[in-house]
This record gives sequence, C-alpha cells and structure tokens, in this order.
Amino acid sequence: MSPKRPFTMLAVLICVVFGVVQGQQQQTYVLGPGDVVEVKIFGQPDLNSTAQVDGEGNLSSLPFLDAIPAKCRTEKQVQKDIALAYSRLIKDPQVSVRVVDRKSRQPASVSGAVRTPGKVQTERKIRLNELIAASGGITEKAAGTIQILHTEPILCPGPGEEVEAMPVAGTAIPLRIVKISDLQAGSVNPVIRSGDLVLVTEAVPVYITGSVVSPGSVMLTDQLTLSKALGMVGGTRKEAKLSEIKIYRQKGNAPQQVLKVDFEAVKKSQKPDIFLQPYDVIEVSDIGVWDTGNILKTLAGIFLRSTPLPIPYD
Repeated sequence: MSPKRPFTMLAVLICVVFGVVQGQQQQTYVLGPGDVVEVKIFGQPDLNSTAQVDGEGNLSSLPFLDAIPAKCRTEKQVQKDIALAYSRLIKDPQVSVRVVDRKSRQPASVSGAVRTPGKVQTERKIRLNELIAASGGITEKAAGTIQILHTEPILCPGPGEEVEAMPVAGTAIPLRIVKISDLQAGSVNPVIRSGDLVLVTEAVPVYITGSVVSPGSVMLTDQLTLSKALGMVGGTRKEAKLSEIKIYRQKGNAPQQVLKVDFEAVKKSQKPDIFLQPYDVIEVSDIGVWDTGNILKTLAGIFLRSTPLPIPYD
C-alpha cells in the first residue's frame, strides 16, 4: 500500500465528523476585528443594529452606547455586556447577539502535492492532518516534507501561546518543516493558524534505464536510495551487471559526475546504499554490451511518457 493512502482514508473520516465539528464551533467561536454581529433588543426596534468589530477589537457603533469590548470574546459574553449597558437606559433589556459575517480569520492555503489545492477556513483550531484531509490527501508526487509559513500572529492565543502570538516581523522567518512520515506516525501534528501557507513539497524525478524490469522515472521522495528506486521499477533483470551500476549526476553548469556503484556489495551490506539526488540517471547495464545510444533511446521513451522538470541551475 502506498504511504500516502492513509491520508485519503483520513479525508473520508473527517468529512463524516465535520458536521458535528461545525455545530460545536458555533459555541466556541470568539470574535475578532472585521467580524459583523447583529444586535437585537426585544421590544426596542430602534435599538436594533448591525455592527462590525473595529480594529481595536470593540463594537463602537451601537446606538447610545460606548464601545463594547468584543475581541476574543463569545457572542454570549458580548451579549451580557450589551444587556448590562442598555439596562442603564431601559428596564430589563432582552438582548440577542448573533455573528452574521465572519471576517476576522483568513483561510489557510494549501498547495503542492495534494489532490485538491485551495483555501481552507480556519474559524476554529484545526491541525495539519485535518487540513491535508480537507485538501483530499497527499498525492504520490509528495517529496516527504510539508512546509508551513505563518503570515499572521495568533488572534486569540491560549495558555502557553503568548510567544507564538507575537507579530510576524524581523529577521526570523516563521517557517516550520514537518516530515510526512512523522505526521503519519502521529508524533507531530501542529495547529494551523489563520492565514498559514502550507506547501506539500513535490518530488522531482530520477530516471532508471537499462536492464531493469520497467525502465522509467520515479519521484525522488525523502531519503530515496538506489535500492528503493530499483525496487520501484520492478528490480533488475537476470542479465544485469550489478557489480557496476552507473549514476549520472548533473548539478547546474558543473561537469557531470559519473558514480560507479557495486550493487552486489550493497545488497550484501558490504557497502552503504547510495542516496539519490534530483534528476539522477541510473544506468543498469547488461553483462553483455550496453552503449550510450541505448541509454538515450530509453530516456527518450521515458520523456515521451512524462513531463520531466527542468534541471535546476545553481
């Protein structure tokens, strides 16, 4: 089974419980600048109003009232303060407060190797696995890491989050990198905050030619070794010359490197396995004759079946 499949199944499970979560967030949502509320005073239609939380976190446009604090408070808390304020003008006011437009939280954006890139609302606290599931799960093109860039401070920090709520500024880049393997294992699952930019990094190809079962390209995922890559194309053929597998490595304008690997020794744990790099070309020759023309012919076929990425220049 592909290591990316658990996220597809997780997406289904989260969709099942999503309706329950939405119901719960009505009780837990706290206001922030930009949110719009509808205020109604029973029996006093002239006092009914729609107001927006201003930049300082207050409701400043309610008829006959001074500013009412609203930032990081619930509807019920604001409703109680408005009722207390109006009790100085009318007897036993019956007040209702309802959020009609939630504008204080920017959605998180997800891009890269997910099935449905786009924006995900963050009106409540969500974690990275929920965000990935809401984006359809991770695809087979994922390189193995997820980058999270914070663009805004936490609106209403909880206990222990005060440092995290500092404005994003200065020389420190608020970037966090999470390994997909750690996320799948449950050892890490950070909270996604409003406005976060989340990139599931996409892998670049390596090319495998010559005496293997299915010559072609494979995606360079995290810590991909020569052994794993050969396994992904079905392994080597009987006539393969395992004592000398060549890896052609190109980096920008530098001269091409040719690495010769004794794969027989690697299989016997006599030599370490080789970690592959972007755009490596692996040549597995036959015990007989194998020339450059065969390599080029095989690579041409691979390129026609796929859309390779350009070789990066330093």
